[in-house]
Amino acid sequence: MLDSLLWWLTSPLDYGFMRRALAACIALSLTAPVIGVLLTLRGMSLMGEALSHAILPGVAVSFLLAGFSLPLMMLGGLIAGLVTVAMAGSISTISGLREDAAMASLFLVAMAAGVMVMSLSGSPLDLGHVLFGSILAVDTPTLLLVTLASSAVLITVAIAFRALVVECLDPGFLTLQGRHAGWFHALFMGLVVASLVIGFQTLGTLMAAGLMLLPATSARYWSRRLEGMIAIAVGVALASSVTGLLASYHLGLPSGPCIILLAGVGYLASLLAGPRGGLLQRWPPPRRRQCPALPRHRGGS
Repeated sequence: MLDSLLWWLTSPLDYGFMRRALAACIALSLTAPVIGVLLTLRGMSLMGEALSHAILPGVAVSFLLAGFSLPLMMLGGLIAGLVTVAMAGSISTISGLREDAAMASLFLVAMAAGVMVMSLSGSPLDLGHVLFGSILAVDTPTLLLVTLASSAVLITVAIAFRALVVECLDPGFLTLQGRHAGWFHALFMGLVVASLVIGFQTLGTLMAAGLMLLPATSARYWSRRLEGMIAIAVGVALASSVTGLLASYHLGLPSGPCIILLAGVGYLASLLAGPRGGLLQRWPPPRRRQCPALPRHRGGS
């Protein structure tokens, strides 16, 4: 039994493409959930999903102009995401519309434009690769690029962590400390875009937000402390990535959907059994205590 389990865990590592895919999964799992926790604290979870689609036009235009060049596709996706963030912020400032509502409108237009541009290449395979990713196709230069970009995002978060958290919880207090809250909000949105761009090669633009948001929302059912949520979210992402990658190899299933589905299983398990608001903690509902009836006073004449 133990030998079979050891073979199941180690046999895929005999192949170089599996080792590179595993390293890419680890790099993404150490980066995306940290951004996801900060995103959920701000109540902007759907913003991450919208931005994952908003990078598609930049990726598509870069692919159409330069072919399958990952650095240029990542640069195009980064530019498209930042432009979308700037447009959403401008619309919100000018019209008073909520930023997430403006983003929802823009990402639909951006996604349609991206699919239209990709269709001009004439290859459904290319469109599928961009939309759904291909983590098993990660080569050495791609792995190096993903690792360096993930490291840059983590270092930036570490340097500005305190200010990012304060801006998330109380922007006014950050302004009183002599720091402009708007700049840190813009920095954070840039980090969200960068994290999504890093993940599109492996998980595609449609599922890049999955590894960012699902572990982060799972962690909220296990801890109320920020450092605890970050540690749990990273652990859930690592477990989902490694197990999903191994399952996809042994069962012949697509790797990206396997990883995201396992992250979804982790979320459902947390929703059910998590000690911080899980359904089992709320069931049965506590009975409302009733005050004993007071004796009625009988007045005499």
